[in-house]
Amino acid sequence: MTLYGVGLGPGEADLVTVRGREILENADVVYSPGRLSRTVALKHVDESKIGDLDFPMTRDEEKLRAAWKEAAAEIAPNARDGDVAFVTLGDPNVYSTFGHLRRTIDAFHPEVELEIVPGVSAVTAFATAMGVEIEAGAGLSLREAASGHSPTGPDRMILFKVTDAPATHEGLVEAGYDVTYGRRLFMEQGETIVTDDPAEIDERDYYTLAYAEKESLEVEQATAAFLEEDDADDATANDGDSSGEPVADGGEVAALEHAEGCESGDCGGHR
Repeated sequence: MTLYGVGLGPGEADLVTVRGREILENADVVYSPGRLSRTVALKHVDESKIGDLDFPMTRDEEKLRAAWKEAAAEIAPNARDGDVAFVTLGDPNVYSTFGHLRRTIDAFHPEVELEIVPGVSAVTAFATAMGVEIEAGAGLSLREAASGHSPTGPDRMILFKVTDAPATHEGLVEAGYDVTYGRRLFMEQGETIVTDDPAEIDERDYYTLAYAEKESLEVEQATAAFLEEDDADDATANDGDSSGEPVADGGEVAALEHAEGCESGDCGGHR
């Protein structure tokens, strides 16, 4: 039998993967470490299958270790007798509470089989939510920015745990970055905000991230040439003889169409 670490994605119930949903539906017990993950899981399983776990809001490592040992002792017998799932927002291996459970299970219940079901993480979902393209060959660094921290260096960064946006913003701008913030992206719980004004998100919220890009960064994309070709096509199409009619034979338009495989007007609406 197996303990599954299931990534629920960023928070919207329909962003759970097909495999993740199947695991939840077939599991005997679905354990949730918090209110938000429980809310998402309940969109896929009946409340009677949910097993809640308590974790103290503390940085005391001794208390945290005791809580994880207690959680592992609760989960392990059920995982030996059947299939159980431990759900977490995002991906189980990216800034997730599941890592603590996995290490505790390995240490005290090594007989339990473990399997991880990846989920959509804010590491990738942010790009769609914030209208950012990370093109092929580009670098992107992952950093934490809790308590106003402003990491610098890489050309592009995605910053997690932005709990003091104004302070983080000040440091990044001084270092020459353009910054966009996203709060509760693809989450059903709370208001989703995308902004470049840190004053709009000055209150603390763990589910806030930022995308920072060097102001001086210039990226030359191979397909950018298509836009230039479009401009050239438009300019050429407007050229013609004195009557305003385009040159049909032997002119630049015909040569361009031949070069692009558009003879006989087969290009249609592809431009």
